[in-house]
Amino acid sequence: MKIAFASDHAAVEARGPIVAEIERLGHEVIDFGYDGSESVDYPDFAIRALRAFRQGEVDRVILMCGTGLGMSYVANKVTGVRCARCLDEYDAQLCRTHNNTNCLALRARHQDPALNRRIVEIWLTTPFEGGRHQRRIEKIESVTADFRAPDPTLPGAEDDDMDRTGGCGCGCSCDR
Repeated sequence: MKIAFASDHAAVEARGPIVAEIERLGHEVIDFGYDGSESVDYPDFAIRALRAFRQGEVDRVILMCGTGLGMSYVANKVTGVRCARCLDEYDAQLCRTHNNTNCLALRARHQDPALNRRIVEIWLTTPFEGGRHQRRIEKIESVTADFRAPDPTLPGAEDDDMDRTGGCGCGCSCDR
């Protein structure tokens, strides 16, 4: 698989071992991670990796910031992205088997680096179970479509030019 990786200033030290783990597992990495010492805005880096995903240039995305929360918030704003912030092996396994996540968010601070590498390994090697879980994902996508419609009562709604249509015409991002 081809994996996009992005990180901010809080993950500079953690970045190298995570990228190396992805490569050790046999995947290609497109690295959008920050490598400087100045404070930066994590959305700027997450967006680059998420754009690569939306454009079909990568199969999955791994994001990393101080807590993993900020990156996950950005990711879950993107149609078609299901991002889970994982703090342990159980999270990594279940978010893949039950939720078919395509984006993983990790925390760089107050987290054992070996545990983060193990989370990456589990997340990249665990298949989606499908079945009843697929039905639930479809419901999540329909909720996303409903809430992405412009609210005509909000100022500026008439200027909203965001494309919210998917292949099925229901407003989601599916290809039905």
